[in-house]
Amino acid sequence: MMGSKLPQGHLFLSQRVENMMKQDHLIYLQVIRMENLIRGRNPPQYQRSPCKEVRAALRKRPEEELQCLEMTTKRKIIGRLVPCRCFRGEEEIISVLDYSHCSLQQVPKEVFNFERTLEELYLDANQIEELPKQLFNCQALRKLSIPDNDLSNLPTTIASLVNLKELDISKNGVQEFPENIKCCKCLTIIEASVNPISKLPDGFTQLLNLTQLYLNDAFLEFLPANFGRLVKLRILELRENHLKTLPNI
Repeated sequence: MMGSKLPQGHLFLSQRVENMMKQDHLIYLQVIRMENLIRGRNPPQYQRSPCKEVRAALRKRPEEELQCLEMTTKRKIIGRLVPCRCFRGEEEIISVLDYSHCSLQQVPKEVFNFERTLEELYLDANQIEELPKQLFNCQALRKLSIPDNDLSNLPTTIASLVNLKELDISKNGVQEFPENIKCCKCLTIIEASVNPISKLPDGFTQLLNLTQLYLNDAFLEFLPANFGRLVKLRILELRENHLKTLPNI
């Protein structure tokens, strides 16, 4: 009947449909903004979006992911996304971010929005001087790549990255590894060449899953006495150091 109120159940359903349309509209604008950012266009004005066309475009993709969101002309920020909750009832998940060659002086705050899902972070060739504490809340992180920056130390909070498998801190000014690096028991690859590292902590020998270690062009004078415990080590590079003796391996 005209003018009569909708039953409570129908009203709730109507509100949900309206909310989904609004969310679809925002997703459409986000996709357009990314495309315009890549092409150097101005951002679009708010307007009504063809939600069905957006869904159709996503279905045409061979994988249910949105990849390679270009943020600079030199490099890409790679976001592996599970489509938003409008399409699958889930929140978006980003597992890989690449901020290499972006002239950054600090870790972008946007990284911390994905601390539960981020698995790989690339910060190569920037001017980052320190790693913020909040970065080490990213406990799903499996690969951390920060070569060619201005780091002077590796914070003790790295012990929080219990799932970390690959660490690259080469070409920095790091002088030592913290003792509690031993807590990163999943580490299999460490690249720390071209740093003024004079010694390794005893805790280093507890990284029993380590298979590759690169410490070329450092200032190493000796290795820990229990270095032979690293029985899984397959590649060990120690060129251009100050080593005079080696422990029994």
